[in-house]
Amino acid sequence: MFKRTSIFIYGVVSYLIFFATFLYLIAFVGNLPFVPSTLDGEPRMPSTSAVLIDVLLLALFALQHSVMARPAFKRWWTQWVPVEAERSTYVLFSSLALILMFSFWQPVGGVFWSVENPVGRGLLYTLFGLGWLLVLYSTFLINHFDLFGLRQVWLQLQGRAYQPLAFKTPAMYRVVRHPLYVGWFIAFWATPEMTMTHALFALLNTAYILSAIQFEERDLQDAHPEYATYRREVPMLVPRINRPRRTLQNDETAA
Repeated sequence: MFKRTSIFIYGVVSYLIFFATFLYLIAFVGNLPFVPSTLDGEPRMPSTSAVLIDVLLLALFALQHSVMARPAFKRWWTQWVPVEAERSTYVLFSSLALILMFSFWQPVGGVFWSVENPVGRGLLYTLFGLGWLLVLYSTFLINHFDLFGLRQVWLQLQGRAYQPLAFKTPAMYRVVRHPLYVGWFIAFWATPEMTMTHALFALLNTAYILSAIQFEERDLQDAHPEYATYRREVPMLVPRINRPRRTLQNDETAA
């Protein structure tokens, strides 16, 4: 019972760290004044050095986020980490990679665009908020608690075996295959002040997401044979306009 309780507490703590990190990320990208570090600011070092550090920080997050998500790594990793805590550990390491980025991020300076019109600024800030809401909403569509490890540790606390979620396509997942990533794109690009720092952050994250989708979809197709049909019928990121969509029987789950 002690082991099960410990794993459960570990999962809950990992989730709370994640959620605090997620909220901080919103403030970080949005340059909100109540957090100690933000995406933009006065440069503190030469541009070349700042860009190199930022690229390395984002690369570290990308490697952690992708490598630890692959089935082969999970099979190797769970030789030492309890299977029930594997997802929580992945979530914790992702949060730590983001915290490292918050701590050492270097503003570059320079401005690509600046929207001065109040209506335009308001629209972009609204899109920014909607992007983050879409990210969070999408996680609940595919089972937020399973995605972040809470379902796994709760089941093991009760002494019940973990049952993988069925493949389903609820709501937005009938429109595009990856509404969560659409939310990330909106949140990263919707800003009235597009600095060089922000552009670097948005471009690198966009490139990473587009490449990560290929690995994720391969894993989804291996786990769920019906994903091949879903992939043919539903666009990846951009909804089809004025084209009838067939009714799918299931909802997508996360890899």
